Amino acid sequence: MNPVNLLIADDHTMFLQGIIALLEQEPNITVIDKAVNGIEALEIVKKGVVDFVILDISMPEMDGIELSKILKKQYPNVKILIVSTHSNVMVISRLIRIGVNGYLLKNAEKVELLKAINTIASGENYFAEELEEKHLSNSSRIEKQVSNLTELSSREKEILVLIAHEYNTAEIAEKTFISLNTVNTHRRNLLSKLNAKNTAGLVKYAVENGLVD
Repeated sequence: MNPVNLLIADDHTMFLQGIIALLEQEPNITVIDKAVNGIEALEIVKKGVVDFVILDISMPEMDGIELSKILKKQYPNVKILIVSTHSNVMVISRLIRIGVNGYLLKNAEKVELLKAINTIASGENYFAEELEEKHLSNSSRIEKQVSNLTELSSREKEILVLIAHEYNTAEIAEKTFISLNTVNTHRRNLLSKLNAKNTAGLVKYAVENGLVD
């Protein structure tokens, strides 16, 4: 395996500690640092000591999808392996479009994790076989969903996440410093853009797209 200087970003402490313990046993892998959110991870990458990042999708402050977009734009030489509980084809497709180098589910065995790291460090991409099959068999539906998500503004995404976390209109207004009418306008726009019939539909969409757990 090529030498790897690794950063691991995940807000689940037990998983973070467990994966560090596994990888620290590998002679060609150096775990440089860890982070519990995307902003913290980005600050570590900016130091220039990391060439490989393992990311979760659902993290506070900045999620793994947004972080991947920034890294691929500003630090294209940094390899990205997503390790997540999300197996939704839309999420996978979006990350492939962003340019991540691999995707594993959190129930993967250690041997597959090491295979993924080795493959990516060697210059190739690695996606779990079952995820690739799922992605290819649902490609046409994914295209439409990806298009819908990219149409959302950053404010709409923020409100969608708050809705999914069961904040009511008044709480969203207070948290985002906007009026009740503006919140309701954003809610109507979300329903329209995402072809959702009600709040339950918005929550389902947020979960399927990896915006919340």
